[in-house]
Amino acid sequence: MKKLAQENAKEALKKVIDPELGIDIWTLGLIYNMEIKKNKIQIKMTFTSPMCPYGPVLVENVKNELKNIGFNPEVEIVFTPPWQPSEEIKMMLGLA
Repeated sequence: MKKLAQENAKEALKKVIDPELGIDIWTLGLIYNMEIKKNKIQIKMTFTSPMCPYGPVLVENVKNELKNIGFNPEVEIVFTPPWQPSEEIKMMLGLA
């Protein structure tokens, strides 16, 4: 059951798109940790930069998507370690 809950949460997070990059936050690697206990889910995430102008919107979208599938979400924003795009992301963005 827990694995199903994790998959459902992951799919919900894939619906949250970074407005600047046009890629979902899961694929970008902005989700650092996800812990599920019954219907509570704790998300540890970061932004592409500490000065991300869309940060509050992203957090609100994360909470809304998780609430839509029955979770009571808590989101913690962290900047350690700083986000680094993977080689795949760099190629998607035309940076590699």
